[in-house]
Order: sequence, then structure tokens, then C-alpha cells
Amino acid sequence: MQHSFEINAIASFTLAILLLFIGKGLSNRLTWLQKYSIPEPVIGGLVCTVIVCIAYYLLNIRISFTLGVRDMLLLYFFAAIGLGTNIQTLKQGGRALVILVIVATVFMVLQNLLGMSIAKYFGMDARIGLMAGSISLTGGVGTTMAWAKHFVDTLGLINAVEVGIAANMMGMISACIIGGPIASFLIKRHHIQSSADPELDIGIRYQDEPYKRLNYYGVLMAIFWLNISLLMGKGIIGMIELTGLNLPAFVGCLLAGIIIRSVTSLVVPNGGRIWRWHSMQPGIALISDLSLGIFLTMALMGLQLWVLQPMILFITTAMIVQILLVVIFTLVVVFRVMGRDYEAAVMCSGFGGIALGSTATAIANMSAVTRVYGNAPRAFIVVPLVCGFFIDLINALIIGFLAR
Repeated sequence: MQHSFEINAIASFTLAILLLFIGKGLSNRLTWLQKYSIPEPVIGGLVCTVIVCIAYYLLNIRISFTLGVRDMLLLYFFAAIGLGTNIQTLKQGGRALVILVIVATVFMVLQNLLGMSIAKYFGMDARIGLMAGSISLTGGVGTTMAWAKHFVDTLGLINAVEVGIAANMMGMISACIIGGPIASFLIKRHHIQSSADPELDIGIRYQDEPYKRLNYYGVLMAIFWLNISLLMGKGIIGMIELTGLNLPAFVGCLLAGIIIRSVTSLVVPNGGRIWRWHSMQPGIALISDLSLGIFLTMALMGLQLWVLQPMILFITTAMIVQILLVVIFTLVVVFRVMGRDYEAAVMCSGFGGIALGSTATAIANMSAVTRVYGNAPRAFIVVPLVCGFFIDLINALIIGFLAR
């Protein structure tokens, strides 16, 4: 007889913080984790995933977590990215943004054709391969669940949900593992000069202790403007939905933060009582780092690896081939077209998140790299916009065409 335990919201949140501490502790003690820029939240989250999996198979105990806080943390994180976006940096990222959108579009087509080919090889309906393609990998769990009803009810593919969720789980783990090593390899292989800027736009360097510059009013102001971004972001998403488009809530928060930062910089360029950027910037950096770390830890805590069991051979084969495609495409195509420089290497670390995981894993990969090698401001503008806005639109068109 199997026993089930559901951990409540506050206990799950507290456990996520503990796991993040564990991830940071292991990263500090195991030099190979730092060498390959493995994100600390991934380390802690995977520790929990393994323990939960052992409890399921060996002790016949099914453990689940209440993870409602996770979604709010993601909104805070992307609002912080938006507020940290300087309009001049946004202009500089224009060309790179267009190129990455084109590259990602080409990749999604290849990703889907590959998934469909593998499904056909296993004697399955080729369209089920889309669930091991851009739906679950580039699109993420939200896109997976959004398309699942169509695949089950309209196309009659009853295993679509299981395939999509399993591929998304394996993809998220893989994205977190390969992103940092790809960037490290490119930097060393091509003798790339890393950034000379130690001031990170996203996250903080713990050893530099920038939190010494934190002050009460700066942190309070940071929380105020982050909340304004969340409120404004909800309104932006509501207006977008009127057009018939469905985009993730974090896209609205990202756009709201960019708008607020741009308008206030133009209206009060020297600051004012209500806008003191230099005072609140350390607070925003710290809040964004904590939000991303705990979010990603909670995302990995929620993985239930036993759902892979019914279609383990197909999923394993598909994911091995998809991961190889990502690595080869990133090294051969993405790095070259994005400029073969340090910013390009950082974007390559994020491309694994774009292609296999989610926007959060892309940013976590890039954050881990920049903590070691220095800031990459253009990468943190281009990748979130490509992941969170353009990819969802283009992916929907590609899936709709191939799933006929």
C-alpha cells in the first residue's frame, strides 16, 4: 500500500530555502561544480528530487509539495529584470535580439522534425513527437498543458500529457546541467576575454558582499517599484489577451519593468524622492537573485521522475538525441551568429534553457556564468525577451502547422 504525503505551502517554501543553502554549500566545497558553472539552485533542487524518488521506489511513499509561492517569485524576478533594463542597453541589443529570434525559430523547426522522426521510428503517430519537441522543451510546462487537450481530445493521442511532462522534466534538468559547461568550453576554447565589469545586472557576487551597500529606504523602494511592476504587468497581459494571444504572466511584468525604468529615466534623469535608482539597485539585485534561486529550487523539487516509467525507452531516446542537437547547434551555429565574443558565450549558456527548459533555467545558467566571468548586460536583455515574448508566439504558429 502506497502512502502519500503533501507538504504544505509554508513548509515547502522553507524547505526550498534550506535546499538552496545546501546547493550553495555543495558548490563551495566541490570545485568541479563551480568550474562548470552548475547553478546552485539546481544542485539543491536535484538533491530533493533524488530523495523523493528514492522514497517513492524503495519506501512506497509518494511525497508532493504545495508550490504556489513559486509563481509569485518568478513574477518578482522578471519585474526586476525589467527595472534593471537601461534603455540604451535595450537599443544595443536590437540586432542581437532579431538574430536570436531567427536562430531560435530555425532550431524549433529542427527540434520538432527530430521529435516527429523519432516517434515515427518507434511506430507511433509522428505528431506525438511534437510533445517531445518544442511544445515541452522550448515551450515549457505551460505550453505542454495548453496543447495537451488538443492532442488528446482532437488528435486522439492519449499519451500526449505523459510524454510532454516527462520530456519537460528531463529537459529542465538537462538544460541546467549543459548551459554552464557550454559557456566555459567556448570561453576557454576560443580564448575569449571575459567581462571586466564586476557589477552584475542580475544577481550578486557573494564574495564581494554588495549587500553592505543596502539601506532600509533603498530596499523598501525596490519592493515598492517591483510591486508596481507586478500590478502594471497584470494590466498589460489583460490587454494582450484581448487580442486573442495568450502569453505567460511574467512577460507582462518584464515589459512593465522596462516601461517604468525607461519613463522614469527620461522624466527624472537625476532621480527624485520617488525614484532613486542607485539607492534601490542593490536591493533589486538581491531580491531578483533570491527569487530566481528559490523559484528554480522549487521547480526541481516538484519533479516526479516516476511519470517517465510508462514510456521510458521512447522518452530517453528522444531526449538524448534532442540534447545532442542542442549542444551541436549551440556550438556550431548560435555562438558564431551571435558574435563569437563573451556576450555570445553567455547567450549560449542561456540557449540550453531556451531550447530544453524554460526562461528561468536560461537566466539561471547565465547568472552562474556571469558570477564567475563578469557581467553580460546585453545577454540579459536579449534572452529574456526572446524566451518570454517572441518564442511563445512563433512556437504556437509552428506547432499549429505541424499538428494538423
